[in-house]
Amino acid sequence: MSQELPSLVKKVRPLDFGAHIVGAHFIGASCAFATGEGEVLIAGEHEAHVKPHAGTILNAAGDGERIFTAGDDGRLVATDIEGEMEVIAEARNKWIDQVALGPDGAVAWSAGRSVFAGTKKGERCWEAPSTPGGIAFAPKGFRLAIAHYNGASLWFPSADARPEFLEWKGSHLGARFSPDGRFLVTLMQEPALHGWRLSDSQHMRMSGYPSRVRSIDFTHDGDWLATSGAQEVVLWPFRTRDGPMGKPPRMIAPAAKEQKVTCVSCHPKQPAMAAGYSDGAVLLIRLEDGAEILVSAAGGSPVSALAWRGDGMALAFGTESGKAGLLAL
Repeated sequence: MSQELPSLVKKVRPLDFGAHIVGAHFIGASCAFATGEGEVLIAGEHEAHVKPHAGTILNAAGDGERIFTAGDDGRLVATDIEGEMEVIAEARNKWIDQVALGPDGAVAWSAGRSVFAGTKKGERCWEAPSTPGGIAFAPKGFRLAIAHYNGASLWFPSADARPEFLEWKGSHLGARFSPDGRFLVTLMQEPALHGWRLSDSQHMRMSGYPSRVRSIDFTHDGDWLATSGAQEVVLWPFRTRDGPMGKPPRMIAPAAKEQKVTCVSCHPKQPAMAAGYSDGAVLLIRLEDGAEILVSAAGGSPVSALAWRGDGMALAFGTESGKAGLLAL
């Protein structure tokens, strides 16, 4: 990364929460940061500091109105912009370590091997073949993908039919549907991604990474899948019927020497994205030509969270050491 990059560093509001930032999600004009100390800290137009968990927050999701946090205390808690908390679920003697948000207020979570889907009409449960490594709602319809050992399962909680099983050997630790719902991608324990074209279960293997991929995000139009795990941002093409099958990825925004990309987040409306690096740097990147703007300089701990506000006019980031920032565009 060149030190001559255009810079927005002076426009960033610096924050320091003193604990690993597990996730960041905008609630209105403010951002809620979830920490490894069980806290939710809201910064922006509204400020709040609450502790919804007695232990560590393991996962977080947001719907624009509340942040939902899952903890090793067996609680799933929703916190609003005022810091008001609602306990959504409790699991006795188990961690709740996955959470996903779906249509019409639907919430899904996992505790042990059990996957729960809750709606206004009630709650359904399915026992996965192994502990889920990730869950995700499809962009259309009431359907869940559950990543687990040796593959993923597609479950319709409102139906009695047995979930569809997509097999691929190995440990699958995250799941993401493409915006059009045609593809499912999982993050592997090994340094690779795996995917399926859902119309015919055709496999898509995305490998070649030097380290495990921990962060992925589709562009707003679904044409590209941005990923961490390498010295550059890796962009896999998804605009055609075959997705990335037989096509090489694009590589943009290389890190400084011996550093790597740790976190990615695509702009919700434009062909642009944010990328965080293992040295604490954060960049804005234009996808058309790879042009870069510096948001946070190197010299800190790895970036662990990135979030765009829904209108794309604000960006939040957080690091493993607890340093964070808010940028209004």
